[in-house]
Formats: sequence, C-alpha cells, structure tokens
Amino acid sequence: MSYFPAFLKLDNKKILIVGGGKIAYEKLEHLLDFTDDIYLIAQDFSQEMLSRIESEKLSYEKRVYKKGDIKDFAIVVVAVDDIALQGAIFEESKSYNCLCNAVDATEYCDFIFPSYIKKGDLTVAVSTSGASPAMAKYLRIYLQKMIPDSIVEFLQEMKNLRKKLPKGKERMKMLDTKARKFVESWSK
Repeated sequence: MSYFPAFLKLDNKKILIVGGGKIAYEKLEHLLDFTDDIYLIAQDFSQEMLSRIESEKLSYEKRVYKKGDIKDFAIVVVAVDDIALQGAIFEESKSYNCLCNAVDATEYCDFIFPSYIKKGDLTVAVSTSGASPAMAKYLRIYLQKMIPDSIVEFLQEMKNLRKKLPKGKERMKMLDTKARKFVESWSK
C-alpha cells in the first residue's frame, strides 16, 4: 500500500531523533528545514552531527535509548542499525500516539521522508513509497532544475495579494491567471 501524501505543521510538535550517525544527520538536516524543536539521543554522535547540534543549539543526550523516552514527543525518528530497537520503539510509539519513522524499515514507519524541493514557501515532495528512493531522488533533481529561483519572490507576491484582495471569483481568476502565466514563462 502507498503512503498518503500530507504536509504536517510542526509548530508545537516536539521531535526526537534516536541515533547520531550519517543517516540520523540526514534526517536532522531535512527536519531543520521545517522546525528546530528537535531533541537527540544516541550512544555516539558523529563529529558532523555534534557540530550541527551546537550550531543549531539543539538539546541532546549521549546515552542509550530507554523505554519511555518518547512519551513527550509527537514524532520520533529511529536512525539506528539495531532492528530490534527500531521495532520496540515503533511498538512503544503506539501507546503514546507518537508518529514513528524507522529508517530503512518501512514496517516500522507511520510515515516516510520523501525526497523534496524547498524554495521559500514552495515544497514539492516526491515519493515512491519506499520502492525506489533512488528514483525519487533523481526525479527530484530533474524537477528542481525546472523550477526557477524566482519562485520565492513570486510566491511572496501571491501571498501578499491573497491578503490584500477581497475573496471571491475575481480574486481566484486573477491569481489563477498569474500562476499559469508564471509557469508558462519557464518554457520560454
């Protein structure tokens, strides 16, 4: 079965990352595009991870995961090689109504990380539901080349117009026309 595409609002949602290696670092980088309410627990942290934790002023503990660590978190990302621990944390997450992602173990995932493009307010996500993360990555790269950097300013302008103009059919038609013309200008 495929994953349902949804964009989560992470305001006031605490996130726990269990793990301190390369994959945990990649997940941290992705999450930092959307929130900084992230806490980390790992026996060992890579130097790269520690540097990023310090630069972002994130909280962390250098220790093994203990049952109950996830009780105050809305989302937990388990980035450890220990499959048994991934399964245990996934099962525990159910009692706390906490969304869980265990990297490379889709059977222990309530959600997966898509490959995505982020330019200002624009976020485009690409997923193969875990069938081929490599394909999602290359499709993202292809799409990223198509979207101009000027999209950031264009979306800011559209946001301002939506705030200023009264709601109604005229506003919808005008905004639709502007968006269509902007996209059409990419191929010229």
